Amino acid sequence: MQDSPVASDAYEVLGVSAKATDDELRRAYRRRLRQTHPDTGGVAREFTAVQLAWAKVGTPAARAEYDSGRSVPRAVFEAQPAAPRRDTRPTARSYGHPGGWRRERYLTLIREWVGRGTTIDNPYDPALVRSAPRDIRHILADALAEEASARELGQLGIAFTLWHDVATPAGPEEKIDHVVLGPTGLFALLSEDWGGPVKVRKGELIGETLPHGEHPFAALAARSRQISRAARVRFDAFVIVVPDDATDAGLTLAGRIRGIPTALVARSRLPELMRDGIPGSPAVGGSELFEIRSRLQAVVRFV
Repeated sequence: MQDSPVASDAYEVLGVSAKATDDELRRAYRRRLRQTHPDTGGVAREFTAVQLAWAKVGTPAARAEYDSGRSVPRAVFEAQPAAPRRDTRPTARSYGHPGGWRRERYLTLIREWVGRGTTIDNPYDPALVRSAPRDIRHILADALAEEASARELGQLGIAFTLWHDVATPAGPEEKIDHVVLGPTGLFALLSEDWGGPVKVRKGELIGETLPHGEHPFAALAARSRQISRAARVRFDAFVIVVPDDATDAGLTLAGRIRGIPTALVARSRLPELMRDGIPGSPAVGGSELFEIRSRLQAVVRFV
């Protein structure tokens, strides 16, 4: 999550203001090293984050580059075109625009936040993104997460069908990021980036950066029920996809909601999960696969 829009910036990690003097910055760095060092009871992940933060702002030159946003490539937050495929085998059928709704939402909010009549040369300029309120940065982070998951899902073969940015009656904020149908089942997915690590506890996700009162698995299950009823299909799993460095395990089975398995998966492991399925779940036969796909095609709408 080094380039995640919602990740803590270097000054937050070091515990100082962006206006701190070089001497204050140096003292904060040493203090945070002592606090986070694993040999003194600290957490290795935080200790590493402190070192990375210092590398970004520890010298006048590095700090100037970081403050101007030049330390992050200007295009890193922009929508990236799909890489040319060298594999000529047929790919999964894909419908919808992954990350599209959140991209549009981010552009609307960042312009409102900057102020009407103010010209923005590049709404994805890293310095601008870093200065925006967290809720706006989170929208962009989730758009990037959805696009990255879609690229991973694009590795699946022709036996799979993908629907992105699937609308539900509750409105675009309650959309399903991805619906995946294949021989291993029917999956509802949310692609998330909270800017920090998460883990499973008592069937739900927890994490310091996760908003209070947010229950991602329960939310995904509620959204999916609306699609299930309309299409007369049953989902085989609810899956939350996070950046690889947001979870210590590639795949964590979280529990069940109304008998349907829930799972947390690192993004790079997503194609593997789709191909292998949830352990113990039955395969979907050819005629059944066709019937489910036809029912979904008849009811799925996009935000």
